[in-house]
Amino acid sequence: MNFQENLATLPAIDHLIGLNVCSKNGEVLHHIPAVPGKLGSLKLYHALAQEYGGVLDPETAERGIFLFAEHVADAEANPGKHPNIDLLLRVKAENLIFHLQPVAA
Repeated sequence: MNFQENLATLPAIDHLIGLNVCSKNGEVLHHIPAVPGKLGSLKLYHALAQEYGGVLDPETAERGIFLFAEHVADAEANPGKHPNIDLLLRVKAENLIFHLQPVAA
């Protein structure tokens, strides 16, 4: 399936204004706002938060990379163009563990 098809299978995000990726001590390291151009990433990360109990680790990152589908190759070829994919690739490569915190409206 491609990215749009994957998104169609994920839970709704109408109740969110964003999602924070936090360090173990709660520091916000990355934020995905509920704005046009970021809604797909927000929906994907929210689904990961639900599926993996709010933990972003290499296993979670692998699932996210799979769901981003065709966009991953572009992210790998153009670092910085897709920061939400870059983060998943970094978590996987560096064996990092963060927390996903959906922010309700």
